[in-house]
Amino acid sequence: MLRYIVKRLALMIPMLFTVALLTFFLLRVIPGDIVEVKLRADGGNVSQEVIERERVRLGLDKPLVVQFGDWMKGIVTFDYGTSMWTGQPISREIGIRLGLSMQVAVMAAIVAVLIAVPLGTVSALFRDSWIDYLVRIVTIAGLAVPSFWLGMLIILGLLSLFNWSPPVTYTSFFTDPIANLSQLIWPALAVGYRYAAVVARMLRSSVLEALQEDYIRTARAKGVFERLVIVRHTLPNALLPAITVIGLELAFLMGGLVVTEQVFNLNGIGRLFVEAVTRNDFTLIQTLVMMIAVMFAVVNLIVDLLYGVLDPRVTNQ
Repeated sequence: MLRYIVKRLALMIPMLFTVALLTFFLLRVIPGDIVEVKLRADGGNVSQEVIERERVRLGLDKPLVVQFGDWMKGIVTFDYGTSMWTGQPISREIGIRLGLSMQVAVMAAIVAVLIAVPLGTVSALFRDSWIDYLVRIVTIAGLAVPSFWLGMLIILGLLSLFNWSPPVTYTSFFTDPIANLSQLIWPALAVGYRYAAVVARMLRSSVLEALQEDYIRTARAKGVFERLVIVRHTLPNALLPAITVIGLELAFLMGGLVVTEQVFNLNGIGRLFVEAVTRNDFTLIQTLVMMIAVMFAVVNLIVDLLYGVLDPRVTNQ
């Protein structure tokens, strides 16, 4: 197992370096100058000398190779620099939003797993019955309904039925758990429903495929209780592809909740990403892209380790 982990960690290094290289140089190809956008926005009358001084202050006058080296050194030493637009440390800009986005993503993943595992399993076990058709209708609806639209329906339903709407001011879970959950449980449900639909359909297909394997027929022929056949033999093998989907969706939710955050007035990573792109804030965009890339890499590593736990043959490859 240790060799397997080291091998996976070694593969992450060139992948992350490639992401950093492409992100840095592709951003420089995009037309637009953040200094001019910042100083000459809304018709501001600023001389070219002032613009050049600002470029020097931000380090934009250096050769691209030097800028890339400085940025990579900062990434390694956890010094992400300052935002070109706000002038605040990037670690602060991300830190005040990261907890919110992570909590919504984790809560959505928990909701999705709690819904998807029983629904996907029951749908496969009662194939072509009314239960299967009902579950398939529910999951298809989850794929068809956008999360932000479901979020708006949730808010309208709460207003109509209970004359109450979720709080618009974020409160940390450690400060007031009730206020925190009363705000974030609704976006988690809206996002988790679609998330659950994807996982449930994947799990249904995997369970149906696993039930056709020889080891399942052998277990049944030996007289093993059907519940044990499902829990010990079918689900561990059927969960492998579902775990991949769960991991990828979890990493995506960290920066992919832009519209949902707007609906519930959440100041998360997704909104910060949009603001950084709109303002052409190179340093902030670079750091956000690297953060998402690292999250995907870590999640994939965790998924690979879970693969090894559920199927020890994986670690021997």
